[in-house]
Amino acid sequence: MEPIVTPPISEPAQAAAEVMPRELTESKPDKYLWGIYITICLISIIELYSASSREVSSSAFGVFGPVVRHAFMLGAGCGLIFLLQKVHYRKFIPFIPVIAFASVVMMLYVMFFGEIVNGARRSFSLAGVTIQPSEFLKLSSALVIALIMSRTQIRGGVKNIGITVSAIIVMLFGGLLIKQGMTNTILLMFISLSMMVIGGVEWKKFMIVIAVYLACVGVFYTITKNSDDDDVNRTSTWTERLSRFKGDGQPKYMQEIDAKNRQEMYAYMAQANGGIFGVFPGNSRETARLPLAFSDFIFSIIVEDMGLVGGLLVLLCYLGLLGRASAIASKCSRAFPALLVIGMAVMVAFQALFHMAIVTGFFPVSGQPLPLISKGGTSILTTSIAIGVMLSVSRYAVRNGKKQDIKNEMDVLPDEMRAENPTQL
Repeated sequence: MEPIVTPPISEPAQAAAEVMPRELTESKPDKYLWGIYITICLISIIELYSASSREVSSSAFGVFGPVVRHAFMLGAGCGLIFLLQKVHYRKFIPFIPVIAFASVVMMLYVMFFGEIVNGARRSFSLAGVTIQPSEFLKLSSALVIALIMSRTQIRGGVKNIGITVSAIIVMLFGGLLIKQGMTNTILLMFISLSMMVIGGVEWKKFMIVIAVYLACVGVFYTITKNSDDDDVNRTSTWTERLSRFKGDGQPKYMQEIDAKNRQEMYAYMAQANGGIFGVFPGNSRETARLPLAFSDFIFSIIVEDMGLVGGLLVLLCYLGLLGRASAIASKCSRAFPALLVIGMAVMVAFQALFHMAIVTGFFPVSGQPLPLISKGGTSILTTSIAIGVMLSVSRYAVRNGKKQDIKNEMDVLPDEMRAENPTQL
């Protein structure tokens, strides 16, 4: 009887076997991230219902119509998070340029053909669904910077080309957002600067980037101010908001309420009425007359319902999200997952901080939703994508330092994405 000869394993098959997902490090999704997400969603449902008295209609759900729609969007976002957390973070790499390109195309379309909301072209409708490309542009900015900076890592810093390209992309994206207001442009700059710090950019180069950003803001302002197009030239609106923000020395409670300042004035009244412990959800006095109580000013209703204690709880949730992401990033062995998780967290946390600063009077008034809490399907969708990506990193990025696990992780990453985590250098 002839001996049975086992055919040799081909090189492609052998290579595939070496990178099978079962050989990669896999942990349970981070329970702290899930806990923070669930807490924010519960607060969101309660407070959206409380803040939606102006939205009540004679729908099939009656007074519950707004909260049912919001809960449906949160449910869809939760399903997306479940799917993304099961995908290895390396599989996001080829989709990042696609998302960025699609975001730019949508933004360009809105600039010329979008629906005007609050004095600016902000959205368009697709199959009955309202899309706000600015939310996707924020997400794209963080994703692209994570991709670029992880590819241009060198020991002790980042290559000049990586810093330059990242800054150019932020300025281009900021230029697309300028017609909608300066806040989104400033937010993009804050996100990129935070990621540059985490990415290990040298302080001298970091200060140069800040100087370039400031010059860029000045150029944007000059262009819009000299434009004959009222849709572009919104400097009068910005000037009025800055004037109201600075005030004329008269306390807010002594100023008359008019059509221009009623949003912030009613928001201040709501927060003052909340006191320390609030009036309890559903008992808000100002929700019936505060415009956009369910979106751009929902934090004021949270403070009115749950008081200073509730406002601090919401603040701690977003800061906790950022803190947990930082802890995960500091333990990643590679640069890409570290920058990816911190980029997503910074995007969500900074947007929340901007919203709270605007509502409490620390920043001039500008439309900025509170992630996962404000009404808005696009914001919920992009925030859910960000949290899903964070959970994917928490599940698959190597954090225990075992040499074999690190080797397996490097084997499945492209050659240019194998740089060490700069926070560990």
